[in-house]
Amino acid sequence: MWRAFFLGIGLFMILLGAQFLAVEKAILRFRDDPPATMGLFPSTAPGPNKAIVTQPWWAWSLLSTGAVTCLYSFTIPRRIAGQ
Repeated sequence: MWRAFFLGIGLFMILLGAQFLAVEKAILRFRDDPPATMGLFPSTAPGPNKAIVTQPWWAWSLLSTGAVTCLYSFTIPRRIAGQ
């Protein structure tokens, strides 16, 4: 169970780091609470946008930490067995 947990965390970090290598900026669009209107199709106004600018070291840190975590997950069965 622990092996699968750490392997999943490591793979997630590797994939997130690879994604950060390809993306320079992400824009999140929020929507405000919709106004109380009567009708079949109420419209929602877009809220403020938030930009997340990735730093170059984020990608490499996530990739390396994910790789170390995956390698650690492969040694867990030997540690539990006492070898």
